[in-house]
Amino acid sequence: MEKQTYNISVFTENTIGILNRLTIIFTRRHINIESITASETEVKNVYRYTIVAQETEQQVKKVVAQLEKQVDVLKAFFHADDAVVYQELALIKVRLELSRMTELETIIRQFNARLLAVSPEYAVFELTGQVVSIDGIVAALKGFEILEFSRSGRVAVTKPMKTLEAFLIELHS
Repeated sequence: MEKQTYNISVFTENTIGILNRLTIIFTRRHINIESITASETEVKNVYRYTIVAQETEQQVKKVVAQLEKQVDVLKAFFHADDAVVYQELALIKVRLELSRMTELETIIRQFNARLLAVSPEYAVFELTGQVVSIDGIVAALKGFEILEFSRSGRVAVTKPMKTLEAFLIELHS
C-alpha cells in the first residue's frame, strides 16, 4: 500500500499527560508526526488534537483504533487531505532595510500576508495558508535576512460529516 498524508482528529477530555499518551502510540508504530495542534472545540471541555502523518491507510486505521482505546479519548477520526479544509500560520520577522521596503511590500502583497509590526530594525508579518504558500514566501524572502520564523501545525476541519456533538450524544446513549 502507498503512503499518503492523513489528518487524524482526536477528541479528548483535557487531562494531564494525554498528549504524551497519544504521541507514544505513534512512536511505538514508528510513525513520524509531521505536525500536531491542540485546541478547544465547539463543545465545552472537549479538546481536539489535529495530527498529520504520512502513512498507509491500514496503519492509520490501526493507530486510530488504538487512540480510541485511551480512557480520555472520546472519538478519533482520520481523513485524507481532500476530505478536509486546512491551513497553517507562519510568523516571519525580517531585518528591515529601508532601501528595499518596496520589494518587501511587493512580496507581502503577492502572498497576501499581513504586516503585524514594523520598527526601524525589523518587520513582522503573518501568512495563513497551505504549505506551498508558506514555503513560497520563505523562498521569496531568501534575499532578506530572516531573523525569526515560526510556523504552526495544521489546523483542519472536515468537509460534511456528523458534528462532534452528534457523536457525543451517540456515545452517551
